[in-house]
Amino acid sequence: MNYLQEYQRWLDAADEATKAELNAIQNNDAEIKDRFYRSLEFGTAGLRGVIGAGPNRMNNYVVGQATQGLANQLIKTNPKDADLRVVIAYDSRHQSDTFAKEAACVLAANGISVSLFKELKPVPELSFSVRYKNATAGIAVTASHNPAKYNGYKVYGADGAQLNPELASIVLEEIEKTDLFTGVKHCDFDQAVADGRIELIGDEVEDVYLDFVKAQSINPELAKEKGHSLKFVYTPFHGSGNKPVRKILKQMGFDNVTIVKEQELPDGDFPTVASPNPENKEGFTLAIGYAKECGADLIVGTDPDADRVGILVRDEDGDYIPFTGNQVGALLTEYILSSLEERGELPKDGYVVKTIVTTNLIQAICNAYGVEMKEVLTGFKFIGEKIKESEETGIGTYIFGFEESYGYLKGTYARDKDAVVATMLIAEMALYYQEKGSSILKQMDAIYQKYGYYKEQVESVTLEGIEGLEKIKTIMETLRNNPPASVAGKKVLAMRDYQSSLRTQLATGKTEKILLPPSNVIYLELEDDNNFIVRPSGTEPKIKLYCLLKGDTQADAQKLAELVKEDIANIVK
Repeated sequence: MNYLQEYQRWLDAADEATKAELNAIQNNDAEIKDRFYRSLEFGTAGLRGVIGAGPNRMNNYVVGQATQGLANQLIKTNPKDADLRVVIAYDSRHQSDTFAKEAACVLAANGISVSLFKELKPVPELSFSVRYKNATAGIAVTASHNPAKYNGYKVYGADGAQLNPELASIVLEEIEKTDLFTGVKHCDFDQAVADGRIELIGDEVEDVYLDFVKAQSINPELAKEKGHSLKFVYTPFHGSGNKPVRKILKQMGFDNVTIVKEQELPDGDFPTVASPNPENKEGFTLAIGYAKECGADLIVGTDPDADRVGILVRDEDGDYIPFTGNQVGALLTEYILSSLEERGELPKDGYVVKTIVTTNLIQAICNAYGVEMKEVLTGFKFIGEKIKESEETGIGTYIFGFEESYGYLKGTYARDKDAVVATMLIAEMALYYQEKGSSILKQMDAIYQKYGYYKEQVESVTLEGIEGLEKIKTIMETLRNNPPASVAGKKVLAMRDYQSSLRTQLATGKTEKILLPPSNVIYLELEDDNNFIVRPSGTEPKIKLYCLLKGDTQADAQKLAELVKEDIANIVK
């Protein structure tokens, strides 16, 4: 069936509101093609796309089809007498609550119990709740930090981590078998609530979740005694972090917090920012104004589903400097490990986990404290897998895990990145160094002086539509078949192709097996502990290029960062 036939099928079968939206584009062939040439791809991260009518958009029909696929997978892979339950949470995006209710109704109609949060909640709280409720799976309706036109649908397994590739492939098979108009079961929402098939969750679960978050504190006595002396600004970027983050800060003793009022309340339009992404300094413009007015040393912002957190720190000139996810991760790793060692509580079998695109500075820090560093593929679900592996084997004690894209987790109560616990630890860390007459800024410099000048750079190139997908494929195949001889003037020593699971030494052609799951990633190992990594985004129409650089001085590292820009331009041209 071609895209025009699929378009007509939707016109014939969809509800009146959807038909009106589709009739409005009847003379726009390019728009029809983009909406109908394919279905949104369901991967291990679930679904993510622009809100609108059509199979290549986020709407009730696509959500219903995905949920029917999940229901089929749960029924298929669990014993017949299993008590199946799914926990559902959603954020502040447009139609998040509608999509959450649609998913709940489809599951209930399939005989699967549902626990649905009454109001928006963070993704990490959903991750925690899956295990707390002894559920079989979880759903989070969110598009994380994407622009307002997007929404998404993440699926979690019984362990609280995002669905593993094996189960995700079964869900995908079931989705492909399911007609989104005739193959999806439904029930009445109010009736399902009345008869108990759908349970509505209030704040009772959040209270328990926050108790687990508090337990991750390293220096709770210091926070309780001196917390008021730390003055900082917090913004939830119109999202789900507002209530739980403010609750945990107050409970710990951090009550001198100024909230960015214009970004406090949920709003799916995200009217004060181009994109609600704590990676972008632009979003902190209002927060900087508040910080200057109240004299704060620190600004913290969480994204709409409160799994990522970004910070800005005041320098000696009174300017607010954004820190990268790698820098915050390095700071937290050093703070946690040094504090545990100081207290004599550093586990002998402890380990830290990072993704392959995350700074290699973490290896140097772990070496200094005699702690193992484990490396996993991009995606926090793989960090969650390491936690599960330790629990099942009894080998190793998880201490901390993070990825360069501003996601962190201390503790095993959740299996996804958690901006709530990260915000608490960042505040605690800032207070700790403040009490020592130092600061986060000075501590970052001390880390570089101690371990070397590591600098990371991430370039994201957006390539939308059919042509964009083809361009991304071409870039990856070119790199795979003809890797460059050098990047940023540094010779390429070896190439790791995670899709074929092979590492190849370019000088000799010698290969060795990579012991990680296959993934469409090219990793170039360069001279002098430098690395260059390219991978398509799993959730957006982008190709991402990661530069993991190291210099003897800050100037050396900066020079490499400048040199690599030209090579990136040539790769994606």
